[in-house]
Amino acid sequence: MNSITQDMKYRQSLMTYAGRYGVSRASRKYNKGRSYIYFWLARYDGSVESLRPYSKRPHGHPNQHTEAELKLIRDMRRRNPTLGMIELWHRLRQRGYTRCPESLYRTMRKLNMFPRQKPKKKYVAKSYEQMTHAGERIQVDVKVVPRKCIADSQLRLYQYTAIDEFSRLRFLGAYTEQSTYSSADFIRKAIAWYGRRGIRIECVQTDNGFEFTNRFSNGKHDIPTLFDATLANKGIVHKLIRPYTPRHNGKVERSHREDQKRFYNTHSFYSLADFGGQLAAHQSRSNNLPMRPLGWLSPKEFLHVHTVQHV
Repeated sequence: MNSITQDMKYRQSLMTYAGRYGVSRASRKYNKGRSYIYFWLARYDGSVESLRPYSKRPHGHPNQHTEAELKLIRDMRRRNPTLGMIELWHRLRQRGYTRCPESLYRTMRKLNMFPRQKPKKKYVAKSYEQMTHAGERIQVDVKVVPRKCIADSQLRLYQYTAIDEFSRLRFLGAYTEQSTYSSADFIRKAIAWYGRRGIRIECVQTDNGFEFTNRFSNGKHDIPTLFDATLANKGIVHKLIRPYTPRHNGKVERSHREDQKRFYNTHSFYSLADFGGQLAAHQSRSNNLPMRPLGWLSPKEFLHVHTVQHV
């Protein structure tokens, strides 16, 4: 049902007054011309719906497609139902069609000549596998340090991040290259760092970057990287996420967004040593910040509470 607008109510009030006191008096009171009042009086039948304005949309256009052009388009489309629009336009031009592709597109859309798009399959997220103890699975990823944070234009810096899925306890590393050598060095340091806190790493989850795996390498997909070999020597499982699905490594990805907001937006680095020192201070700060998933405990507090409960 169409709604009744304020203008329609205003016209109804004007019509009622004009019918009772005359057009001249209504014209002075409502400050409307007599022709305006006569126009709506001729249309008014006592109902407010009769005071609804008609559409001002034109019924035609001097340059609109002729019936001959519409027939040509329909016939060509019927004979070539799967032809792309540009190729269809090209064939129409060969038969005397003079319109531009944009005009053809609008006409075809108006005539419902484009196939309906198939509804996209709704993504159903897999139920998350909750970790039961610290070290059961560690997510590892690399963040490229923004250029604007580095004073030396020739220097490149990378932040390696390991985060325990159970306690959210993070270990960060500063490097000048993103390679399997840096990844192997970082994971050795991470294993030792977590070990000093009583956490034994059982599984490491990464994306499919070449710094972690040769899974998508053209000729080396069967050759383990130095990172793979380091994990195998330590008896740690290396789990790869689904390609092009960073949400499967969501905890470390989310932590990188927080790093950008809390650290990189406000800091500058002059060397690898300077970056490493500031990153260590940021790591200590982030591991002592309360988090909602941990019941508003910090990762260190959560790990301590869990350790005490299971002693």
